[in-house]
Amino acid sequence: MVSVSLCMIVKNEEDVLERCLKSAADLVDEIIIVDTGSEDRTREIAARFTDHIFDFPWRDDFSAARNESFSHASMDYCMWLDADDIIQEEDRAAFLALKETLEPTVSVVMAPYHTGFDANGHVTFSYFRERLIRNRSGMRWAGAVHEAVTPVGQIHYADFAVTHRKARPADPDRNLRIYEAQLAAGKELEPRQQFYYARELYYHRRWEDALSVFERFLAEGRGWIENNIDACCHCAYCRDALGQSDEALAALFRTFAYDRPRAEPCCDIGRWFFQRGRYRIAAYWYALALTCTRDDRRGGFVSQDCYGYIPCIQLCVCYSRLGDLERAEMFNQLAASFKPDSPAVLHNRTIFQSCGSESRES
Repeated sequence: MVSVSLCMIVKNEEDVLERCLKSAADLVDEIIIVDTGSEDRTREIAARFTDHIFDFPWRDDFSAARNESFSHASMDYCMWLDADDIIQEEDRAAFLALKETLEPTVSVVMAPYHTGFDANGHVTFSYFRERLIRNRSGMRWAGAVHEAVTPVGQIHYADFAVTHRKARPADPDRNLRIYEAQLAAGKELEPRQQFYYARELYYHRRWEDALSVFERFLAEGRGWIENNIDACCHCAYCRDALGQSDEALAALFRTFAYDRPRAEPCCDIGRWFFQRGRYRIAAYWYALALTCTRDDRRGGFVSQDCYGYIPCIQLCVCYSRLGDLERAEMFNQLAASFKPDSPAVLHNRTIFQSCGSESRES
């Protein structure tokens, strides 16, 4: 069985740290906590789980802090978690099974990261992240923000997931401040960081700035396929916000230049036509989304509802407005197979039942 060091960086996490450590402490063989300047009970809570608590002055660089935490690890693998992450009960057994069966030749274990949820707690957004890294393998974190380890060697895709459950909003301006401070200091952002800088601009509704950085990122041609596709979608969102609707549609079609269609841009294209009352064309694109194969191991962001629920519920509406109630009801039932408790599904079902009753009475 391989051994695992849980390596965490923390600052003022008294409201979530105990929840995180309780979910993971008995799964790992060592816990390393690097504190970057807490002023609350974070250290006191951490001390209930480990004696390995270290101070590291914060310098606006997440990679530096994560590399520091890994430097104290003594087990076979280093695993990272954020303080507002948890390992759900259903994932614990899979994690323990991984420890028992993992080949020691594996360099990196990739695992799903669940970060978006609907009102009922169902996962709506996820992606694979490097979760366990072979200790003393030479791989290091890079990037002051949205830091990552570039995997080398043998990669294993795990069944267990890590769930990200925020208890409070983070500082919404922190990442953008770090990026703009780097740029002001003359630092040139490498492609991945350029991509995430553009996303930060987008989150701050700086549409023109975000569009400029996304377009430059794509023009340079050094991006990873999944980031390129996502950048095209965000160019579309920016152009839509700027009132450039035709250019927004063109940006969505640009995604097909990089790889076969993903369900996410197909749904976006469907929405573009739907919003203009062109329901038959919208139905074409939603139907195409249903044919797209979901492959989380590509590593890109996955909006899970785009691979089932959203196309089905939108096809229901499209065919209803086209007067084809039989097909509309069929797609509502198919949407229910993905989300049986969806308010939209239940509302539509009531309408179809009412239409059926009126038909029988007439």
